Amino acid sequence: MRPHLRAGIAVYNAGRYHAAHDAWEDRWLALDTGDDERFLHGLIQFTAVVHHGRGENWSGAQGLAESAGEYLTDLPADYRGVDLETVRRFLVRVAADPEAIDWTEPPELTHDGSVLGYEDLDFEATAIAATVIAEADGYDEALVEGAIDYARDELADSEDGRFVGLLFSFVRERDQRPVVYQRLGDHVRREQQKDDDVAGLFD
Repeated sequence: MRPHLRAGIAVYNAGRYHAAHDAWEDRWLALDTGDDERFLHGLIQFTAVVHHGRGENWSGAQGLAESAGEYLTDLPADYRGVDLETVRRFLVRVAADPEAIDWTEPPELTHDGSVLGYEDLDFEATAIAATVIAEADGYDEALVEGAIDYARDELADSEDGRFVGLLFSFVRERDQRPVVYQRLGDHVRREQQKDDDVAGLFD
């Protein structure tokens, strides 16, 4: 769960409130009822609260704040490294009066005492964030997933190669993301062509 959790937190802290839940949703759907299920369910609804609140959908924000608070209410104040007490206090305020909230500065999420940004993510969490960003921003998800596969091959060979570096740049360098994506695409297509050229030679 840790890479997914950290990826979603970093996406959220980057202001991508709606997209953040995509880092957690598959993990949440695979869980049986229990603390982890309620934890992720509550976080997903928390991000929806912020999304609706910033869009001035007061009834949506208020209803989800009540629901999210119920999911998180019995969990420890620090669960899986996340400061839930700050989240719960915010949800109580939204449930009471969403129009009284300063939605320009929703609470940041912390993990192990730190406010996570993209630069704090290791490779696995960065790979998850890359797929979330690709889906949210309309990039070719299959191409990004192909780049992740090639990056994993580099890491398996104990190399810190071009795919690893480009994936980190794709996630971390928002202003350069279109250019980095173009370079990723060029490298993926080149590697795929090499694979196609070799395929079947020894059958």
